Amino acid sequence: MASPRFLHKWAGVGLIAGLAWTGSRALAAEPPARLPTAVQQVPGASTGVLDVQKAAPGDVGQPSGSTSVQAADGYGGAPASAAPAAADGPKSVFANVPPIPIVLSRPGVFFMPPQGPGYYSLWDVLTDKYRDKRPPQPYSAISPDIYPFFNANFSYLDNPDAELQSPFDALKRMKLGDDLFMLSFGGEERIRQMNEVNSRLTGKNNNYQLLRSRVYGDLWFEDKARVFIEYYDAQSFSQDLPPARIDVNKSDFLNAFIDLKLMDIDGSPVYFRGGRQELCFGSQRLISPLDWANTRRTFNGAQLFRYSENFDASVFWTQPVLVNPIVLDSVDNKQNFSGAWFTYRPTKGQAVDLYYLNLDNANHNVLGQFAGRTRVPGSFNTSTFGARYAGNQDDLLFDFEGMYQFGPWSNQQTSAGAYTAAMGWNFSTLPTTPQFWVGYDLASGDHNPGRSDTHGTFNQLFPFGHYYFGFLDDVGRMNIQDLNFQAVTWPTKWVTCCAQYHIFRLDSSKDALYGPASQVLRVDPTGRAGRTVGNELDMWTNFHLAQNQDIWVGWSKLYEGSFLKKTGFGPSPELFYLQYSFRW
Repeated sequence: MASPRFLHKWAGVGLIAGLAWTGSRALAAEPPARLPTAVQQVPGASTGVLDVQKAAPGDVGQPSGSTSVQAADGYGGAPASAAPAAADGPKSVFANVPPIPIVLSRPGVFFMPPQGPGYYSLWDVLTDKYRDKRPPQPYSAISPDIYPFFNANFSYLDNPDAELQSPFDALKRMKLGDDLFMLSFGGEERIRQMNEVNSRLTGKNNNYQLLRSRVYGDLWFEDKARVFIEYYDAQSFSQDLPPARIDVNKSDFLNAFIDLKLMDIDGSPVYFRGGRQELCFGSQRLISPLDWANTRRTFNGAQLFRYSENFDASVFWTQPVLVNPIVLDSVDNKQNFSGAWFTYRPTKGQAVDLYYLNLDNANHNVLGQFAGRTRVPGSFNTSTFGARYAGNQDDLLFDFEGMYQFGPWSNQQTSAGAYTAAMGWNFSTLPTTPQFWVGYDLASGDHNPGRSDTHGTFNQLFPFGHYYFGFLDDVGRMNIQDLNFQAVTWPTKWVTCCAQYHIFRLDSSKDALYGPASQVLRVDPTGRAGRTVGNELDMWTNFHLAQNQDIWVGWSKLYEGSFLKKTGFGPSPELFYLQYSFRW
């Protein structure tokens, strides 16, 4: 008898294949109007974040006074979007779908990539396609992609003169049934070679490969209803250690949700989303899809959201989906994660986030939390209030975020916090457009573990820790202080080079060193090992081969401090990786 996973896999593949067949029949009956002719790009130059500006009358491809959405690729590449209604026709009912924020939130210590004339990929160089400005980029312009595929906006293709950036653009925004329906397909193939020294601080080396496949189908009925389904398969080969929980998940659904338009408020639609969905908010310090992982993070639940030019609002209730490589993924029904997130954009290039998050965990353990020498049994309910102000003022870059947590934790009460303060400068007039950041992160620890009524260790929730605390993934946003530096440069517009340096210290010498999954990696309850974790250097380079292909190569090393030397063994942790990604 076929296994449930087998049936689940082929049901998903069959559903997407059925949608593909429907689309192919429609294309056969009525070929798409757009052809790979002259390059048509979004008017105006980006300033390193999705920006809103009014197109001047007479701009090619834009009706007089219309709104155009600018794009650029910060870390991970903010998906490009546009509002490309034809200048001589009525506005399409699909012009404002998918519903995504006018400005996708920048991560911390973001990039501002170079603009203006140049070659934007190796393929541009080989074909001598010297562009006047950065082309539309719905997916990331570097190999990591920190945003969900359902936020990729290919609306620039609605312009009949738009250039097809790849042959797969013909599978996007296909109109069916007298323009009542719109269908899109896409996906990703990604392979990464990993060579880890002292992997996971075990003292052992690990040399292996990771392979990930993603395929999605996106069907809209006008702008009123949407069905989005994304299948994925994650595999690992030749590991010398047991694969990590996030390495393997064979044939499952990353996203499977419906969107329903409920109403309009001041001209902006309110949507309900229900089903399996990735969550992605703000800096992603607390909520992130975690693209570095072979299995991206996802949730089951419901969300109400409304996006407008200056203000976005989302409220949600979800349960985290647990990765299970053997059977179909299911939720942890003893965990409930809910919240409200508001974003206000006071001016171009700047954003203010205000949010409240609540994680209720009724499991009878507190994973990764330490008190004295033993894990503390019990459940917890953690509430988080937070605010962030980030952006740029011309070439000045800044990112400030603060968070406070409270609520019951086993037989104690939580009082914990974290904050980030970072500033940088974009040398926009210099060759290679160098940019530099200096920042400080603190996440509180417990200074008297298990011996008081107060629990002081910050809970990092569902973070993008890999990006913020080093690519070795030996440090999480819990009981840590990090003085960090970042330098980015573009030798040419299709090559990105980045270096980060971290100086790690524990906030409390008696609390633990926690990993990116909130697991305890090392601890000395006496505090005699000190607080100096070590210094980490991360260096990587991304080669943008074509509009949908990248090679990413990097090296990281942790120079151990007294805490690691006194609490463990093995050589200094080190990582080399090489990744190829192809999105279609």
